Amino acid sequence: MNNRHLPERWSLPIETRILHASSIVLLIVGLAALSSATTRHSKVHHAKLSSAHSSTRHSSSKHYVKARSRGQHSIDQDRTLQIQSALIREHYLSGEPSGVWDQASKQAMLKYQADNGWQTKITPDSRALIKLGLGPDHKGLLNPETANIPSPHELGVDNRTQPGGAADSE
Repeated sequence: MNNRHLPERWSLPIETRILHASSIVLLIVGLAALSSATTRHSKVHHAKLSSAHSSTRHSSSKHYVKARSRGQHSIDQDRTLQIQSALIREHYLSGEPSGVWDQASKQAMLKYQADNGWQTKITPDSRALIKLGLGPDHKGLLNPETANIPSPHELGVDNRTQPGGAADSE
């Protein structure tokens, strides 16, 4: 047979062609084994996590891991007293502050937020707390004059009301 018409790769000796072909096959087998090992490790890792959370399993055939909720779950008593006092001062709540975040307190805060055009899904809203004079304390800031703090005007607070909620004496 005439080798001048064959491409250069086919003109290599048979041993070299077999070596190249076997290298490719070994590479494919190696990648398949690596993929299988990774999948198996992932399943074993997931099984370990699932067994660690066995108290959160459901009785169905599928296993679910209970998601942890984040953030604050309740308002402490001192903060509730502050919020209730401010809502009473603003005539959204009547009576004396109890320190218990009850349904009347929630309804008063919802009404306060709605009257200001704010969301009513989450109570208390940070803007409502700030407007009630219960916002964050900025005394510990290194540069309070350059900090990105909304002004009372941006929050819709009456200029006659001081941050603590007390009115100016004229």
